Amino acid sequence: MSSEPSAFSIHDFLTVSQAAALLGVSAATLRNWDKSGKLQPLRHPMNGYRLYARADLEALMRQFSHAGKEAS
Repeated sequence: MSSEPSAFSIHDFLTVSQAAALLGVSAATLRNWDKSGKLQPLRHPMNGYRLYARADLEALMRQFSHAGKEAS
């Protein structure tokens, strides 16, 4: 058995609705951000659904937080 961790786990990714809820935006907003390049979702290999890396969403939330602090 290898001691190396796997490259990623399905638990490291969120669906469109889960990601939208985490960020406090609509699913349509997420899809627009995909088109504009703000987010880069992966596609589920079996069904083609968008999957968002939790780390990418957390980084985006930090950007929002940082921008909000500068505006204050």
